[in-house]
Amino acid sequence: MNLFEFPRSVLRFVSWLPLFLGLTLVSSPSTSFALTAWMIEPDYQLHASPVAAAPADPAIAHAIAQVSRDSDARIRQTIEKLVSFTTRATLSSMGTDLPPGTGATAAADWIFGQFEEISKECGGCLEVKRDTFTNPVAERIPKPTTITNVYAILRGSAAAASGHPYGRMYLVTGHYDSRNTDVLDDHGAAPGANDDASGVAVSLECARVLSAASKGQHWPASLVFVAVAGEEQGLNGSAHLAKLAKDEGWQLEGVLNNDIVGGNTTPGDALQRKDVVRVFSEGIPLAATPEQLRRIRALGSADDAPSRQLARAMADAARTYMVGKEAGDTFAPFLISRPDRYLRGGDHTSFNHEGFAAVRITEWREDFNHQHQNVRVENGIQYGDLLQFVDFGYVANVARLNAATLATLAASPGIPAELKIVTAKLENGTTLSWKAPEGASSAAGLNHELHYELLWRETTASDWQYVQIVPAGSADGAIATTTLTVPISKDNVIFGVRAVDAAGHRGLVVTP
Repeated sequence: MNLFEFPRSVLRFVSWLPLFLGLTLVSSPSTSFALTAWMIEPDYQLHASPVAAAPADPAIAHAIAQVSRDSDARIRQTIEKLVSFTTRATLSSMGTDLPPGTGATAAADWIFGQFEEISKECGGCLEVKRDTFTNPVAERIPKPTTITNVYAILRGSAAAASGHPYGRMYLVTGHYDSRNTDVLDDHGAAPGANDDASGVAVSLECARVLSAASKGQHWPASLVFVAVAGEEQGLNGSAHLAKLAKDEGWQLEGVLNNDIVGGNTTPGDALQRKDVVRVFSEGIPLAATPEQLRRIRALGSADDAPSRQLARAMADAARTYMVGKEAGDTFAPFLISRPDRYLRGGDHTSFNHEGFAAVRITEWREDFNHQHQNVRVENGIQYGDLLQFVDFGYVANVARLNAATLATLAASPGIPAELKIVTAKLENGTTLSWKAPEGASSAAGLNHELHYELLWRETTASDWQYVQIVPAGSADGAIATTTLTVPISKDNVIFGVRAVDAAGHRGLVVTP
């Protein structure tokens, strides 16, 4: 703990302690200055509260509770079914001699059918779609190849008032294609149980529990549940879907990419952790313009990209919904400040390229004998991405974390717009201004009272530390502008703002 983190009352007591002990301090300018400086709190700790976990929404808590032990069985059934297609290699979609019920096309049809069944259970609440295209010849695609992404949209209750078919959107994805040692092998066994049937299982489970929870009360923002193909060939499927989202003007505020979330269980591996899952996020946006890059360098804001805020939102949701009552029940994201692992890539990058906030979610410790390998036993070692190495309870926890994050963000008022710090003169205080989230006036009846949280942290801190509640202004239906001055030096901290409704649903943080 930093000395300056102690309350002033404690410091005053310590300063009087010598008198209580009958000791005398020799007064001098230097000792007086040192004692006074020791007692001073930094401005950013005055009149501030530490950031605490948000209150739990009973509807969200109920939804993620549906990812129960029964869901572990459903998740197992999903992964077993995907493994049963023998291979889900993207190139197998062009095969004419595959046995019936095998290959990528059969897998895509089954996933599509699963989304349709989920939709029937919620009264047709999902729009189930295919994004099918022909990928031209590329490095890992030797001939034009049909690729199909499958997705389902749960339209948000605030979409109609937004002027866009779907309004604000959040997306969860995994890739259903698989591979073995030879990335061009379109016939050989490629079970892909962990990489990435586990991620597809998360998407399907989120669709089940969040669409069921939406009966009678849809989430204000729309949710998109996705299974893409072409990942192993070069992120081809996700690149096409991300471009479609950009071209169609999707107001996509966040993408959760679950890739290798099976909690690999290799006998004898004592270093695997089952209480955390890694979350990777970019710091400098791939789509940043030269002017944005200049600004990032000038302000030192490389740790505040929208994707980094999305990762922090996952941690925030976990503090509310993933803390167990007993030891060992807690499950948390482990935030990693880099886009991905060394020598690897993932579908979140496709969305980053198009300017969307996106993160990658991956188990703590991977076993590379169980990825991108032909199924075989060699020197007593079992190779291959087999079902026996997947921990279905771990996948269920990852699904709970995803569902909690999606529901919290979808229920939130949105993201404040045009946040600025006024820099007209040299001063030790800070004046900030921002506008209400787009559509906040139309969402008022859904989210009730809107307010903001002004957040700040030390420039070296990894997450938000301090908060001040700020009431929202009124602009008679127009987008209200909030202006606030705080006696905190902007030179010493990072500021951020998020919108919060009366129920405590927190939106993504935006920084100046």
